[in-house]
Amino acid sequence: MNQTSDQNASVIELEIPTDISPQRVDRYLASCQYLDLSRSRIQRLFDDGLVTIDGRTAIKKQRIKGGETIVLTIPPAPQMHLEGEDIPIDIVYEDEHLAVVNKPPGMVTHPAAGNYGGTLVNAMIHHFGKLSELGGSDRPGIVHRLDKNTSGLLIVARNDNAFLALQKAVQGREVARSYLTLVCGHMKEDAGTIDLPIGRSLKDRKKMIVTHHRSREAVTNYKLLDRYRSYDLLEVNLHTGRTHQIRVHLSHLGHPVFGDPDYGGREAWHRGIFAPERLLAKRLLELMPRQALHAARLEFTHPVTREKLSLHRDPPADFQALVEVLDKEGR
Repeated sequence: MNQTSDQNASVIELEIPTDISPQRVDRYLASCQYLDLSRSRIQRLFDDGLVTIDGRTAIKKQRIKGGETIVLTIPPAPQMHLEGEDIPIDIVYEDEHLAVVNKPPGMVTHPAAGNYGGTLVNAMIHHFGKLSELGGSDRPGIVHRLDKNTSGLLIVARNDNAFLALQKAVQGREVARSYLTLVCGHMKEDAGTIDLPIGRSLKDRKKMIVTHHRSREAVTNYKLLDRYRSYDLLEVNLHTGRTHQIRVHLSHLGHPVFGDPDYGGREAWHRGIFAPERLLAKRLLELMPRQALHAARLEFTHPVTREKLSLHRDPPADFQALVEVLDKEGR
């Protein structure tokens, strides 16, 4: 795959392998995980005449046999004008270059389809004013993100120089990110490394899976902090930062994050637990309507002052309530 861009559009050129089975071109493109384009986005490209096969405009039902060259012309995302909103945010660290904030569970990190307001970005614009837009006008200041229902620490870039330096540090694995999580069942080892590649699911593009097909390296380190009858409390450290990485890795091992609605951490897991544990599980699920995952610690070098920053926040009330019940009734 070759990709070029200018101020107006991105152009992606694909050389189709000769050994594929004949199929519709739109279905082939939807299966290309490295494109990271939704089915609906691909359909719109065809509708707008922005897909060619061997130099000729293609239609979505056209069949490919292998060996063709497909070119996609992707229009730039429209510039967004985001409004600041007076939403309280927990600021852990702040200076003129960057900030670290503690995102609450249930808050979307940045605006996207279906969530144009009430996001962490809206709150940050109100509090900080101007933020770096090098990452896109729809996600100013965002160097890395957390899922909507994952709580914890995020770095925010307040100017372009900070953004570039922090982005390089994240990509160079110079930012240490530690999470707390409660998982279902017991890990085989008290500490270990999960080194399994992750790619987008072909069945559900909103989900990720462990796969060797069109995937990317993903490495997660974990350490046991406490053990209950049916659960383990872990500290998890990211070596890479793939979408849903912790949730996917732990679920793949048969120990999904407790409460995770997407990767097996809610009711389905507890059907096999003996009756007394099912009652406790039901109570715990009522306390935790989301995945029990909290980004607790960030450690990195300040890109300007070169100060070593080590920042921490305890998990929010729902996570703490979960652990308190397990301390009393789950051992």
